[in-house]
Amino acid sequence: MSSGETFGDFEHLLKRALTPVDPPADLSLRLESTLAELTELAQDELESWELSTMRDPRNWVRPVAAVAIGTTAGAALVVLRVRQQHRRRAAKSSGPLDLAERTLHAVADETRKILDR
Repeated sequence: MSSGETFGDFEHLLKRALTPVDPPADLSLRLESTLAELTELAQDELESWELSTMRDPRNWVRPVAAVAIGTTAGAALVVLRVRQQHRRRAAKSSGPLDLAERTLHAVADETRKILDR
């Protein structure tokens, strides 16, 4: 086997390994529903805690985890939803400043939707 054949095989294998793979069509929906569920579960966990139990620091783990998970999932959900609508906002905007303003309004609207639940 010559070095040319080895290099060609290696190049072929490398091309096969680096070919783009399209994500499943329902990935966005599954991600959005998972993030929404995590946010709701974190909100429910926080609502179930009583303030009187917070005097003992050993009881802080679950609320702190709920706040961290809820905040992270909520922020990711806002970003995902705002990103999904980007092309439509870009088509409607008259320039970069208008697009930035529309995007900020979309972020505020999505955040309100999540907090109102």
